[in-house]
Amino acid sequence: MPSSPERPHGRPQTGRIASHLAVMGAVAVVMGVLTACLAIPFAGLVGVAAKDVSKGMVNLPESLEAKDLSQKTRIYDVNGNLIASLYDQNRINVPLSQISRPMVKAIVAIEDYRYYDHGALDLKGTLRAFITNQANGGSVQGGSSITQQMVKQTLLYQAETEEERKAATEETYARKIRELRYAIAFEKNHTKDWILERYLNIAYFGDGAFGVQSAARHFFSKNAKDLNLLEAATLAGLVKNPVGYDPIDNPERAESRRNVVLDRLAQLGVLTEKKAERLKKRPIAKTLQIETAPNGCQQSQAPFFCDYVVNWLLKDPVLGDTVKERRRTLNNGGLIIKTTVDLDMQKAADQSVASHVFPTDQAIGGLAMVEPGTGDVRALAQSRPMGKDKAAGQTYLNYVVPKKYGDANGFQAGSTFKAFVLASAINQGIPLSTSISSPQTMHFDDSDFQTCDGPYAGDGNGWDPQNSTGYGTYNLYTGTQNSVNTFFAQLETRTGMCEPLALAKAMGVDVPQAQQVPSWILGVSDVDPLTMAQAYATFAARGLHCDPRPVTAVLDSDGQPLKEFGPQCEQVMPGATADAVNDILRGVMEGGFGSALQIDKPSAGKTGTTNDGRSVWFVGYTPKLAAAAMIAGANGEGQWLELEGQNIGGRYIYSASGSGFAGPVWGDAMSAIQDEIPYEDFQRPAGDEIAGVLTGVPDVSGQTVEAATSQLEAAGFVVADGGEVNSSTGQGLVASTSPEPGTSLSSGDTVTLYTSTGYVPPAGGGKGKGGGKGKGRGGRG
Repeated sequence: MPSSPERPHGRPQTGRIASHLAVMGAVAVVMGVLTACLAIPFAGLVGVAAKDVSKGMVNLPESLEAKDLSQKTRIYDVNGNLIASLYDQNRINVPLSQISRPMVKAIVAIEDYRYYDHGALDLKGTLRAFITNQANGGSVQGGSSITQQMVKQTLLYQAETEEERKAATEETYARKIRELRYAIAFEKNHTKDWILERYLNIAYFGDGAFGVQSAARHFFSKNAKDLNLLEAATLAGLVKNPVGYDPIDNPERAESRRNVVLDRLAQLGVLTEKKAERLKKRPIAKTLQIETAPNGCQQSQAPFFCDYVVNWLLKDPVLGDTVKERRRTLNNGGLIIKTTVDLDMQKAADQSVASHVFPTDQAIGGLAMVEPGTGDVRALAQSRPMGKDKAAGQTYLNYVVPKKYGDANGFQAGSTFKAFVLASAINQGIPLSTSISSPQTMHFDDSDFQTCDGPYAGDGNGWDPQNSTGYGTYNLYTGTQNSVNTFFAQLETRTGMCEPLALAKAMGVDVPQAQQVPSWILGVSDVDPLTMAQAYATFAARGLHCDPRPVTAVLDSDGQPLKEFGPQCEQVMPGATADAVNDILRGVMEGGFGSALQIDKPSAGKTGTTNDGRSVWFVGYTPKLAAAAMIAGANGEGQWLELEGQNIGGRYIYSASGSGFAGPVWGDAMSAIQDEIPYEDFQRPAGDEIAGVLTGVPDVSGQTVEAATSQLEAAGFVVADGGEVNSSTGQGLVASTSPEPGTSLSSGDTVTLYTSTGYVPPAGGGKGKGGGKGKGRGGRG
């Protein structure tokens, strides 16, 4: 809150004492008492010397530090929509210029109508309170100026102990002396407008609303600058007794109090009596438009994303040196937090998860969406709502993020880990066309697998993987698309374990040392959907890995940046390697296990199913959005269960599979937002960089030899000259190729070009132009 220029400091102490005594003396004349502007009867001063009273005032601190008022923190989505608020007190500070004039007039009229005419103390008001106090047996109440009230509110707000809170509210002359001394200092150091502004921001208006802006939003769904006279009178009447005059719980009392304010405004000439009477006839209930102010993540439109944001920021020292300090800053600092969540994507994720896994099912469903190239987290959804009602399936555990942000351990990801071995094989130059005979079962010795330190030293029993998707001879395309276990076990013996594990870590999946065993490629490690989504987003971004980013900026209460969070990205594999992985994994969507999940944008993906059937996965992506869906068997007590034999989302599971159960979670969510996903195709892997790329031979007929050669070589093929053939194609242009267009070949394979003679022999024979070269290959074109 901006402050006005301070008045000069440095008045000599004797001058200050004289000033205070002069004020006290003036009040003593008016009231016949010996204290500093206080309604103290003579009987209360027996044995007390005036010099002791004045000395007590002078010995108080020179002034009271007015600490910043707590304000609620607001969290916004990527498009600027409010998704959550965090606060200890529901307050948003506003400058006096952003408070309507009717509101200012109403509060001054009812609380201190001579506010701008007197100093720290209103002598008339104090005298009136003195007379009232004597009539009531000497109680100490009333007569406080707005400045004194602001001091009292400040002392109460800044009290850190029960003793300080009691001292700020006790009905004693000592409190009055204290408040007056501080009020004098505030009047000396600040303008009247500054004091009134702080008063309107610190005051409690009832029903959880602190400050005039929050009160205006809560009771009338508008900003303080837009309050009209009737609304202003209502709020001005509340500060005297926010609970007793609460217009929601006590509308009759609130209306009566509002009318008192209107009468006061009429007496002071702010409005005519006729207008006041007309306004008083308006029932208070018809003026209210209640707006709730949810506090915390539970009522957010994206509760578990909000929870992730909070826990993510609690680890950032920009908000404080300790977690306790950071939490206090989050709840009281009035921060503006700009996040990456997209509410349209969040809604699609929520609806898809909710339709496939019910809250009380003996399973947990989750979905995370991440933008490739930035790491921006677009949505986080899970089947169990946020809350403490276990019977309703509620939980506070965030199952879709890493444990350090959500307290859940994660789930085994099955064959989704095979992509790390696939990428390492490609990076090592293993041709994509490499054929490997893969029987139903195989035995491997521990020493068949190389670690970074040499042969793997296991328990000596080796590993006996078996397939669940068939057997036969496969290359890197078909072995991946069919997710063949014995194929990948053999591929791992060729790549070794060192590079794939290092690549997985670089992509955000850190496999614990104890789980770095040959079978790790079957996803024996626990991970979460966000981790898998950001890992596969690396392929979509052509090898650029970006850490998940839920927040782009944190601003202070004045809108000034505290910290901006840029993308944290690193190229962890060559773009060509990622292109090759994408080319293979798009086959999963174009005829493989994910064919039923296709959307109208180019996409790729990988299924995952654990051997024990306790969790199923599908991780899919376009060049612009990656998403990981998961369903895992679990009860409310943290015990993991098999999915088979259960009813999940209203469906009985006979056989658990990633494509059959997690896949539809992914597919429904992506289908709902596919119009928002920009169209972009994957880049074809370059045949001259990736060995064994399977590519269809392009149709180059009719092109010049130079142009055709360039196009074929760009596709990774070796070009050979097949000579001339008779053809109606123009002389010297390409008439045909061998193999013919559309044939799938590996990069490095040869494509033969045949050029046209430009001549077609007449029917019935005769030697064609060019001496009949290429007999048996003519007639094309």
